[in-house]
Amino acid sequence: MPATVVEADPVAFDTLGLDPALLLGVQDRGFTTTTPIQTAVYPIVMAGRDMIASAETGSGKTGAYLLPVLNRLLQRPRPAADATTRLTKVLVLAPTRELVVQIEDDLQGFIYHTALSSAAVFGGTPIGPQTQALSAGVDVVVATPGRLLDHLRGGIPAFAGVDTLILDEADRMLDMGFWPDVRRIVAALPESRKPEETGRQTLLLSATIPDWVLTPLKELSHNAAYVQIGQRGAPANGISHAVERMPASRKAAWLTSFLAKSAGSVLVFVNTKRGTERLARTLSNAGLKAAALHADRPQSLRLEAIGGFRSGRYRVLVATDVAARGLDIEGISHVVNFEVPPNRDTYVHRVGRTARLDAKGIALTLAAPDELPAVKALQASIDLQMR
Repeated sequence: MPATVVEADPVAFDTLGLDPALLLGVQDRGFTTTTPIQTAVYPIVMAGRDMIASAETGSGKTGAYLLPVLNRLLQRPRPAADATTRLTKVLVLAPTRELVVQIEDDLQGFIYHTALSSAAVFGGTPIGPQTQALSAGVDVVVATPGRLLDHLRGGIPAFAGVDTLILDEADRMLDMGFWPDVRRIVAALPESRKPEETGRQTLLLSATIPDWVLTPLKELSHNAAYVQIGQRGAPANGISHAVERMPASRKAAWLTSFLAKSAGSVLVFVNTKRGTERLARTLSNAGLKAAALHADRPQSLRLEAIGGFRSGRYRVLVATDVAARGLDIEGISHVVNFEVPPNRDTYVHRVGRTARLDAKGIALTLAAPDELPAVKALQASIDLQMR
């Protein structure tokens, strides 16, 4: 599928024709000009066309799809103010709770001055408040597939009005772990468009769009525009990459010493949940303010770890790949792969937590002798400096 060639120079948000209340929300967040991906996709989404879009991590993809979708919502005539008539129009699916929370935060900022409403739906929290919000009716639902299916099995919500489906981190949403759930959810939505009709608009976005996902993407979309900003599946330009070779038994001591001498917030990726807990405990015992983040931790502790890292209460966040997608925290100076990631796409998403929106960052990978073949595979496409 060839990428659509579009003009992607930054433009002022106040030249896009945004609804005044939506523009005020954009300005409240300190945004004045678009990023290239936002410039590129805005007219495509506003035209109602299906779209597949890829751009490097930290490039503003969330705003790229939210703003035109919200603007289209605001341009429609609103039915009489009756909760029973307010049907969900937009459904955003994302693979992790953390990403759902992040999208909902951005969404709430954008719609603050409008009459639009939204709900975040994800596991690890009581289902009752989510059920109440969905029953009352909201314009936009942002959800993880598993918890949304729980609501669907209970008969809530009715998605007869959904005309926009968005998959954030689309490649992750279409792998075998999520694809069956995504298909069940799509089956509960109104039918997608046929060539001769208008119908549901489908938007699929990710930093990485490997070839294998194009088949399920085509199943979900019709005549989609394919937008690629920058090199396909490449890390952000502002990241410096390096590999430190050492025995696995030395990694924890090396990292402890490195953190004691370096400044800034550091995100450390570990391949297993147990390893995450163990390393966070080791760093804390060495006097470093560190927290652990993985899928088996209670949601309250996951939110506390991210909030503490964002505020600076924790200088180090040790995480599994649950933090590799969608975690948008300013000022992360280093991303450390305590263990070599299993593939290029995982590497790109991990290191993309630094150097957000044209900032600079450093990605370090600690490689034991038995991990060097995996490093060499990464070096075939990424400039990793071996030390």
